[in-house]
Amino acid sequence: MDYLDVNGREIELDEYGFIVNFEDWTEDVARAFAADEGIDLTDNHWKVINYLREYYAENQIAPMIRMLCKDTGFSLKQIYELFPAGPAKGACRIAGLPKPTGCV
Repeated sequence: MDYLDVNGREIELDEYGFIVNFEDWTEDVARAFAADEGIDLTDNHWKVINYLREYYAENQIAPMIRMLCKDTGFSLKQIYELFPAGPAKGACRIAGLPKPTGCV
C-alpha cells in the first residue's frame, strides 16, 4: 500500500492512488491531490468535489457522469477543464472517493 502524508498524517491509498477509507478525506487531502495534478482548487472545483462527496455518502457509489453534469450545471467539457485527468481519476480521486468501478 501507498500512503499520502498530509500534515503529518498518513492516508492509506490503494494501488491506483485513491483513498482507501472515505472517512480519512479532508480538504487538505483534496489540496494535496490537486497540487499533485497541478490544479489550484477554485469554487467551481469545490462545487464538484462537494457534490461527489455528498452523493457518495448517500449512495455508496460515484454518480454517473450525466448526473454529475446535470446536478452541478457543468458540461462534460467544463468538468475536463476543471479536472484534466477526468471525472473518475481526477475529480473522484480529489474528492476522496474510491476508484469508480464503472462509468462516472
